[in-house]
Amino acid sequence: MHCCENHTEKRNDKTHTDPVCGMEVENPNPKLVAVHNDRKYYFCAEACMNEFNRHPERSLRDRNKPIPEKKGIWGRYLDRLTKATGGKAMKCH
Repeated sequence: MHCCENHTEKRNDKTHTDPVCGMEVENPNPKLVAVHNDRKYYFCAEACMNEFNRHPERSLRDRNKPIPEKKGIWGRYLDRLTKATGGKAMKCH
């Protein structure tokens, strides 16, 4: 196998990890392959491949790193409410 042929996470010679959903793909379908930055990525389904092709950087991000969220007015209100109540549910009665 050429050194740059496949850089997806490999479990063994026939198992690869889908970069979108994280599912293990055994004996990958040759139609469900995408190349990004000279690397091949294998997918469990066409939907995962299409999502990867639309936003490869989102699929290849560090999964342990949280995605920053745009909060808006409602999100900021909920953050303040959580902080004020110490994360406990409010009581009606």
